[in-house]
Amino acid sequence: MTHQANSIRQVRLGNMAATAEKRPDGTIILQSVAELGPYPRSIVDALAAWAQRTPDALLIADRQGAGWRELSYADVLARIAPLAQALLDAGLSAERPLMILSGNEIEHFLLGMAAIWVGIPYAPISPAYSLISTDYGKLRHIAGLLTPGMVYASDGEKFAPAINAVFGAEIPLVVRANPISGRPVSVFDDLLTTPVTDAVAAAHEAIAADTVAKVLFTSGSTGLPKGVITTNRMMACNQQMIRQALAFVEDEPPVLLDWMPWNHVAGGSHNTGLAIYNGGSFYIDDGQPTPGRFDRTLENLALVQPTFFTNVPKAYEILVGALDEYPQARRNLFARLKVLQYAGAGLPQHVFEGLHRAALAETGERIMIITGYGSTETAPFASTTTWPVEEAGHIGLPAAGIAFKLVPSGDKTELRLKGPNVTPGYWRDAEKTAEAFDEEGFYKIGDAVRFADPQDLSKGLVFDGRVTEDFKLSTGTWVNFAAVRSGVIAACAPLIRDVVITGLDRNFIGAMIFPDMAACARHAGLPADAGAEAILAHPAVRQTFAQSLAALAEKATGSSNHVARALLMLDAPDIDKGEVTDKGSINQRAVRTHRATLLESLYADAPGPDIFVLARKGA
Repeated sequence: MTHQANSIRQVRLGNMAATAEKRPDGTIILQSVAELGPYPRSIVDALAAWAQRTPDALLIADRQGAGWRELSYADVLARIAPLAQALLDAGLSAERPLMILSGNEIEHFLLGMAAIWVGIPYAPISPAYSLISTDYGKLRHIAGLLTPGMVYASDGEKFAPAINAVFGAEIPLVVRANPISGRPVSVFDDLLTTPVTDAVAAAHEAIAADTVAKVLFTSGSTGLPKGVITTNRMMACNQQMIRQALAFVEDEPPVLLDWMPWNHVAGGSHNTGLAIYNGGSFYIDDGQPTPGRFDRTLENLALVQPTFFTNVPKAYEILVGALDEYPQARRNLFARLKVLQYAGAGLPQHVFEGLHRAALAETGERIMIITGYGSTETAPFASTTTWPVEEAGHIGLPAAGIAFKLVPSGDKTELRLKGPNVTPGYWRDAEKTAEAFDEEGFYKIGDAVRFADPQDLSKGLVFDGRVTEDFKLSTGTWVNFAAVRSGVIAACAPLIRDVVITGLDRNFIGAMIFPDMAACARHAGLPADAGAEAILAHPAVRQTFAQSLAALAEKATGSSNHVARALLMLDAPDIDKGEVTDKGSINQRAVRTHRATLLESLYADAPGPDIFVLARKGA
């Protein structure tokens, strides 16, 4: 079949039309015109239904040797009852949840499903809080708030330092391998032999839509992590919202290859739920979008042909640069793919265009690129585009069953949300819960949006940064943080990982740049272990940053978007200081606070030789 050069692969998507009601105070209520269809009591009810309908279909797989360790729907269902009985036998309850410390694997999946099956909340915790942190401060805070009745870690020895530092021997511990010496430990496989009693069926019958399914702890980018309550209703109705928007998942069970950590809502609820709810297959990608780990993702792509592929923007950036060298991965990625989805941050325009080029080169068609918008508190899906867009940042219109409230806030428009997918609040934190909702019960997500076309509602909304991120220079000039940050990243790609924008109450905008050390080393022709100082001092790296930043400065139209000085950061952001979340998001305020000396050097009257001083054209 021949294709038009710019044709888009056809895919069945739902109708995301909405109505708008404007109030006298300028507030606008957006509501989907679509009714939310029926959905089950719990995501595990969908699992059970598919186990009866397609028992032999693959549900979950993780890597084992050269291939995959696989479980069908029937396999998973058969393992849930003994695991659920073991949790009940250990005295777990709504007050004493299950806590999972390690990452994505079949055992993690089974324990989570077993807990939901009998109404026991479970909390998947970022492995970084155990394995990267050195003071275990966030893990200790979460443990105190959660009061777990059992802790699971895949590898006992690997997690032993954190477990011994935070959890007393009275808390039951389960591991997949390498039990910790000196404390009571159960092995996961032994739990599978637990004799099942009527208690499991009774507990399963008693779960309701409002039963807490899991507690997802936010990354703590603005302080200590908060526990977001996720109910059965939130997970189940959110999957129905997704199905009505991404209608193709009803036509053919989706196939996913995904690395996103299950302690985050995108990986652990949206993506796994997409497979469970629609009779699909979920392959756990043990790669990551980091130096030295992404090759594994490319290897896995050479083994699987996904129909739905979602990732963070940084992963897509790496992917675009690697696909030409991995023809089998490129072939498999685009062979059956219906859509590409990104989430978690804005997709740089050059990456957006690079994905289109790769798809065209492989298939002669473009693949529709969409973004899923939402947060942990919205389960997470709240809106998407179901039409082709030519630039990044479009978040579409509200999903079925959701209302958006657009509130004027200075020169921005604040977004608030209400729907059955929105959390009832934060685990054991009434104060934070009260702060999160307005007087009409709308959740205050903290983001700003604007209409893609103020004259045409059907074009949807565009993400416009955080409401509170914009700031004023000492001159009183407002700075659009999101626009300046995205401009620096686009100008310095692919040598940049992220940037902290400075300038609050200062005379000009500055940039504290975290380079992509691996990309910089390749650019300089140096080995990856050459050391940050040598890499960033290399003339090729300095010159490229200087030229990129100078070109950006020349495009500036005034002090509101002119990055006047920049500094390359030698040290990576520190998770213990709260400078970075475990999924790589930078806490701008924490970096500025903990690196105050570097910040002052950026604004020194006589800047040092390490500071890029950037003139604006005509200034």
